[in-house]
Amino acid sequence: MDLKSGYPYWAIRNGLMRVFPRIDQEWRGDVAVIGGGITGALVANELATAGHGVVVLEQRDIGWGSTAASTALLQYEIDTHLIDLCKRYGEADGVLAYRACIEGLDIFERLASTLGNVDFKTQQSLYLASAPRHVATLQEEARLRTRHGIAAQWLDAEEVRARYRIDAAGAILSEKAARVDPYRMTYRLLARLARQGVDVFDRTQIVRIEPLRGRVRLVTANGPVVEARHVVVAAGYAAQSWLPGGLAKNRSSYAFITDPLDPALLGELDRTLVWESARPYLYLRSTRDHRLLVGGADDAVDVPARRDARVDKKARVLLKQLSSRAPHLTVEPAFAWGGTFAETRDGLPWFGPHPRWGGRVHFAMAYGGNGITYSAIGATLLRATIERRRHPLSRLFGFDRLRRM
Repeated sequence: MDLKSGYPYWAIRNGLMRVFPRIDQEWRGDVAVIGGGITGALVANELATAGHGVVVLEQRDIGWGSTAASTALLQYEIDTHLIDLCKRYGEADGVLAYRACIEGLDIFERLASTLGNVDFKTQQSLYLASAPRHVATLQEEARLRTRHGIAAQWLDAEEVRARYRIDAAGAILSEKAARVDPYRMTYRLLARLARQGVDVFDRTQIVRIEPLRGRVRLVTANGPVVEARHVVVAAGYAAQSWLPGGLAKNRSSYAFITDPLDPALLGELDRTLVWESARPYLYLRSTRDHRLLVGGADDAVDVPARRDARVDKKARVLLKQLSSRAPHLTVEPAFAWGGTFAETRDGLPWFGPHPRWGGRVHFAMAYGGNGITYSAIGATLLRATIERRRHPLSRLFGFDRLRRM
């Protein structure tokens, strides 16, 4: 599955950071993680740290799937408003989902702090009202968050313009957000796990999953067989090939990044993630060397060749949208790219065993705009499930949720 187009900045900046071997003999142990992107790395780390024997199996080079194309805005804010989640699942579960993402950010920050330079930095999050008609909804959203102890400050149009030099009808300001280089963090985390004895293999494709009594057998394209008590499929958007349809819709999103800018030009944007209430939404974030990353212009295209052909045009669309919101930012793309992403109907991820595969094949499908945050908390959910412990999110993030949709 071709997951990206153009020149994703993280892979260009970092290059091939380490070569991992291809599997060449049988492996037996506790847990096999299929997928060597940021989600697989977080799951493997959670399990290995808890003492499980883990192997990571990636069909490409490590981090070269959707992780390389990720724009890595780390937020507790879900693409689905809290008010809408509460209407769909009840207030308790809606708040549970948002609080879980706050916890996920804390988990991710603690882990990133142990890995050296991965361009992790805490940020503000500015959620713009794209049009005056969106103001009332966002104000209601801010009030509901505040009522449940989730800090959210409302800024009117004048305050947004004065502080951020952005034109919008208003905005919710949150202090809980972050940014990261997802490709670099994936490599650093898996390299550390490898030094600690975790087997990490890339260029190793799984062609068949065979649930057996008390274990699962994985057949690789080049011959060696992997047997584990549990399997976690953390293969990003390609994971859908192992499941019935209808769980998510694949789409394409686009992004570009500038050359380094004068920090004075960026101002508050150097420490602020920006996104908006329009769908699809424009979003902005900075990097450690003061580049501006701009993304959005999503479409329903899920054909790699068509996505490839649209990258330059979409970069121009994003430039025009940026100029409309922030006229002082006269920038040009240094690199532009597109990538696959998936949306679920309710904006929530899928974590846990799927009934089609029995209780030993688990899925880590961190779909949506804040997939990395989902992965951080989802890793703890999967560990609890494998260890036969209850987790408060099992029902809400698991496949039992299908009955409530």
